[in-house]
Formats: sequence, structure tokens, C-alpha cells
Amino acid sequence: MRVICHGGAGGVPDEPEPRQAVLDEAAETGAAESDAVDAVVSAVEVLEESPRFNAGYGGAVQSDGVVRTDAGLMTDEREAGAVASMPGVANAAAVARVVMDETPHVFVSGVHAVDLADDFGIEVERDLLTDDGRESYEDADPPSHDAGPKSHLEWLEEKFGGSASRSDADQSSGLGPRDHDTVGAVAHDPETDSFAACTSTGGRKFALAGRVGDVPQIGSGFFCAPAGGASATGAGEDIAKATLTCRAVRHLENGLDAQAAADRAIEEFGELTGSSAGVIVLDEGGAGSAYNSEGMQTSVATSE
Repeated sequence: MRVICHGGAGGVPDEPEPRQAVLDEAAETGAAESDAVDAVVSAVEVLEESPRFNAGYGGAVQSDGVVRTDAGLMTDEREAGAVASMPGVANAAAVARVVMDETPHVFVSGVHAVDLADDFGIEVERDLLTDDGRESYEDADPPSHDAGPKSHLEWLEEKFGGSASRSDADQSSGLGPRDHDTVGAVAHDPETDSFAACTSTGGRKFALAGRVGDVPQIGSGFFCAPAGGASATGAGEDIAKATLTCRAVRHLENGLDAQAAADRAIEEFGELTGSSAGVIVLDEGGAGSAYNSEGMQTSVATSE
């Protein structure tokens, strides 16, 4: 089994070594599995449990003070499952797998996704907000809890200059390097020549309550086909508009190797949007990664 993981594209973290250690653990955990889907879900779960990343525990708080998680999962046979806007659920990737394996659907959201997780034995009602996240939110003078969406949008306008997706807004908003720390993994099982891709996130810091970005959208945050798989991270609205992971896998299908496909996809993304993102790509020959942000940490592991 070969697995590549990413810990998000954004700024350069203050403590890269501990984050890299968690990424290495995640990749090694995934590579120890005997099935590609098991590999990506178990790898992502390690990252969801670490507050050093914006997924699961330690996810980004939305404008109403709640952390909501999203995830998507896909195989090379084009089986897929996705979930979004789940309060209190750290292991969003596992819930995406339930959608894929146990329902006739592709996407379940909100409290209904939480109920689904609960029925299938996945822990719910967890406090996903860290002390640092709570302090940051309170210091930002958020709207009152009974304020309507218009008041929340006015607060966002004041904070971010009216742009929730552009990289120049990211740089001027003071959001910090963790704002794009979505996590993801792609696995290849050489025994069965099968692929799986999975991406998980806590969203965008201070986004409008209920906002869903690219991560759970097929072809945007994640994509998989017989040629290989990809997972993306970065400016979510623009990733969705450019269908970044589908673009990367299409380059595999057109004959590029994993690194060339990642490079080409990010180059095209930058030209199309002017925003920052990163992507990891895996084909049967190896792994590739590319980003146009300040940094993106990755890890690759292969089982014996």
C-alpha cells in the first residue's frame, strides 16, 4: 500500500516539525492497512484527532461560534460518499464512508448526517473547539447568537473586506496559517490496482454559519478514477469553481505522471482564479504534490 497525506495549503506553520510527525504517523497508519479505503480513512482519522490541523478536533469556528465538519471519499470504481455541516463530529471521514457503504446516496448534511453517524456508532456531540479557537472567536467581537444571517454577513464584510475566497483577502485578514489546513489522503493498493481518495476539513475560520466549501464536493476537494486519485486544500470557493481534483486526475488520464499532473493542475488553478491551493496526486507509478501558497506539508509511506 502506498499513501500520501497532506496537512493543508496555507502559510508556513510556527511548529512544522510536530505537524510533520503527525502527518508521518497518518501516512504510516494508512499504509499498514490492506484496503485502499481503509487506508485513506484511517490516515485521515489520525489528522482529524490532532488540533494541529483544521479538521475534526480543532476545526475552524464559523460565524456563530460552532465548528462544523465536512468530508468526502471516493474510489476508483467511482463509489463516493460525502458529508457536510456536522456539529460535534470529529471523524467526518468515517461518516462519509457510512454514506458510501450503507446508503443509496452520495451526500448527507447537517443534523441528519450527525444522526447517521450516531446510528452507526461514530462518536457525536464532541466539543471540537480548542481553547485557542474559542479565544480567537471571542476576541473577534462576533455577532450575538440571536443575530440573523445579514448581521453575520456584515461582520464578515468588516473582517474580510467582502471576499471569503481570495488569497489577497487571506493575507490581509489576519486569519493565520491554519485557515487552510484541510487534510487529505490518497492511497493505492498495488495488489488490486485500486485507488481511494479522502479529504476532511473544519471549513474556513469565521465563515458564515452553515458555509460548505470544496471539500465534500466530488471533483473539487477529492476525486478518484482508475488512473489515480487526488485531494485538494486551499481557497475552497475557488477550488470548487475550478474543480481542482478532477482537473488533476484528468491530467493523469491524459498521460501525465502524478507529479506532472499536480504541477499542471495548480498552474491552471492559479491562472484561472488568482487564489492559493495545494493538491496531492497518486497514480500507480508514485506520488506527486504541488501548491502555490506559502507552504504545504505532505508525507508518503509505503508498506513492505
